Amino acid sequence: MKSLRIVPALAALAAATALAATPAAAQELKIGFVYVSPIGSAGWTYQHELGRQHLEKTFAGKVKTTYVESVPEGADAERVIRRLAQEGNKLVFTTSFGYMDPTVKVARAFPNTMFEHATGYKTEKNSGTYIIRFEEGRYLAGLVAGRMSKTGTAGYVAAFPIPEVIRGINAFIIGMREANPKAKVRVVWVSSWYDPGKEREAAEALIAQGADVIMQHTDSTAPVQAAEAKGVYAIGYHSDMSKFGPKAHLVASTHNWTGYYQAVVDRAMKNQWKAEAFVGGIKEGMVVMAGWGAMVPADVKKLVAEKEQAIKTGKFAPFQGPLKSQDGKEVVAAGKVMPDNDIANMSYYVEGVEGQLPKK
Repeated sequence: MKSLRIVPALAALAAATALAATPAAAQELKIGFVYVSPIGSAGWTYQHELGRQHLEKTFAGKVKTTYVESVPEGADAERVIRRLAQEGNKLVFTTSFGYMDPTVKVARAFPNTMFEHATGYKTEKNSGTYIIRFEEGRYLAGLVAGRMSKTGTAGYVAAFPIPEVIRGINAFIIGMREANPKAKVRVVWVSSWYDPGKEREAAEALIAQGADVIMQHTDSTAPVQAAEAKGVYAIGYHSDMSKFGPKAHLVASTHNWTGYYQAVVDRAMKNQWKAEAFVGGIKEGMVVMAGWGAMVPADVKKLVAEKEQAIKTGKFAPFQGPLKSQDGKEVVAAGKVMPDNDIANMSYYVEGVEGQLPKK
């Protein structure tokens, strides 16, 4: 693990750094971030790091941020979160699903500290959650894959079989099948958020099985690089990954956390923060399709833009009926939209996904 402290300060105040009890210092909000993987130059953690850097610039002289990267989920996470609270960070962002229980546990022990946990569902009076409607970008990526695939088969490199990942797979094949009703997706689970070696092996295995578009729900750029090396297409995730596979990269479903982090810090500094379960997506500017490849035709981009606008205005949702699960059971009736709670707890594949979900 690596911890880095960054203390923004005006040059004129350099000589006064020892005066910790001054009014200016008292107003400085200490903020901690916990990252599950290395920051790198693309991916899940990188996008959160852009949000942290945005806070440093936006609230220069008013905040002091700390981050710890490559923190395993579990006991290590609890120790890191607790240490950040003990060191006086009054706002702590924990940015991986597996940090949920450790965050809640530490929050109970530090009732005067504010905690924000990404992608979880458990809250406390001083611990809120925040998540992106990942399925919106996944659906749009599926449209692109459906139009661009020649084999009608996509490969999906997935981390863990939790609802967040499962609904992404389902939204992707829904979009893909809208473009090609006979499309299918095959999934390889790597049991890790970040493991470039396993991710590359999984992508290569999927390509060997006939997939000519590779999608991922993992943190490294290895799947895109594998697609580039094998001469097939890829869709980036979390970040624009086009520079890692310029001939392969069709587009990326990217996540923008900067506005959310700014709003949370602003409320905290005004003593207006309260624990909430926040969900944002295309409408809030948190899901952005970026890094379009030159090989993608204008009509495909136009279709995505139209669907993106429909999602933004509430005229369309990826999980709307008629929709059936993999076994043919109707899960959303025609004319209906799946409730948010059902999306958040999705535990099955929809039609078009091959194979079975791993047993817990």
